[in-house]
Amino acid sequence: MIDRILDRLTGPVYWLLGPLIALSHRVLDRMPRPLDPFRSIKLKLSILLGIAGFTGITVFYLGVGWFPFRTAISAAVVGVITLQVLAHGMTKPLREMTAAARAMARGDYGLRVRATSRDEVGELARAFNLMATDLAAADQQRRELIANVSHELRTPITALHGVLENLADGVSEADPATLEIALAQTERLGKLVTELLELSKVDAGAIALNPERVDVAEFLTVAISGARLSHPQTTFTVSRVDPGLKIQADPGRLHQVFANLLENAARHSPQGQPVTVSAKRDSNVTVFEVTDAGSGIPSHERDRVFERFTRGNAGGTDGGTGLGLAIARWAVGLHHGTIAVVDTPGNVGCRVRVTLPHHIGDPTDDHRSARNGS
Repeated sequence: MIDRILDRLTGPVYWLLGPLIALSHRVLDRMPRPLDPFRSIKLKLSILLGIAGFTGITVFYLGVGWFPFRTAISAAVVGVITLQVLAHGMTKPLREMTAAARAMARGDYGLRVRATSRDEVGELARAFNLMATDLAAADQQRRELIANVSHELRTPITALHGVLENLADGVSEADPATLEIALAQTERLGKLVTELLELSKVDAGAIALNPERVDVAEFLTVAISGARLSHPQTTFTVSRVDPGLKIQADPGRLHQVFANLLENAARHSPQGQPVTVSAKRDSNVTVFEVTDAGSGIPSHERDRVFERFTRGNAGGTDGGTGLGLAIARWAVGLHHGTIAVVDTPGNVGCRVRVTLPHHIGDPTDDHRSARNGS
C-alpha cells in the first residue's frame, strides 16, 4: 500500500522539481550579492567556510547545550590555512587571465593560461587560450592587410605621380604614349580600390546572389570578348562546351570569376601561346577549366594563390593586385561550388578548375569534395 502511494507521488514530485529549480535560480539571480565588494575569491571562500562553521557550531550548541570552543577554533584556523593553500591553485588561472587580458589591451597576444583542471575554471582557461589564438591570428592578418594595401596603393600612385610631375616640369610632353601610361596606372589604382570594396562587402556579408538561367556558351563568348580587349596580344580559345549547357547562376558574380581567371592566365601565358577555356556537364555539376601554358604553380602553393595579396611564383612583377583569385573563390563559394588548381598533362602550364552545380543548393557536397581533392 505504501509503495503504491510513493509511486503515485513520485511523478508529481519530479514534475514540480524542474520548475522549482528554475524558479530558485531566478530568485537567486535577483538577490543582492553581498560578497561582491571583496576583491579576492579566496577571501570569499574563507568567509563562506566561516559562515558554514558558525552555523554548524550554533546548531550543535542548541542541540547539545555545550561545544568544545578550543577544538573548534583550532579546526577553523587549520581549515582557513588549508583553504588558502588549495584556493591559490584554483584561482591562479583567473589571475593569469587577468594579466593576459591586460597584455592583449596593449597589443600583446602571446600570453597563455595554464589550463590543467577539468572544472569550470579550466574550461574557461581553455576557451580563453583559444580566443587569444584567434585574436592573434586576426591581428596578424590585419597587419598584413594594411601593409599589403599600402604597398599596392603606393605602386600605381608613385608611377602616376612621376608621369604627372614630368608633365608639369616640362620634362615630357603630353603625347599619347605618356597619357596612356598615366591612364594605365589610374586604371590599376581604380581596379584595386574596386576589389577592396568588393572584399569589404564580402566580409560584411552584404552581398546576395541574383541567380538566373545562364547559357554557358554565350556567357563564355562574352567573357572572352572582354578579356581580348584587355589583352589583345593573347589568343583565347574555347576547346569544348557541351551543347545546350545551362546553369543557374548570378551572371555578374560569375563574370567576376572568369574575368579574373582569364586575366590571370593571360598575364602568365607566354607570347604566342593560347589560353583555352572548356565547359562540360558531369553528373549534376558543370566543370569549367581555364588553362594556360605558363610556368605553372607548385603543388604546395596551389591553395595559397586563392588567399588575398598572394601571387604564387609571380611575386609582384606581373602587374596583378593579388586579389582577383580571392574574389573568384568567394564568388564560386556563393554558388556552392569549388575552385582549385589541378594538374596538367606533362605538368606544363596551369589549369584552374571551377565546379558549379546546375541549380544552386544541389546536394553536390560529396562530388565537390572529390573534385577539390583531385
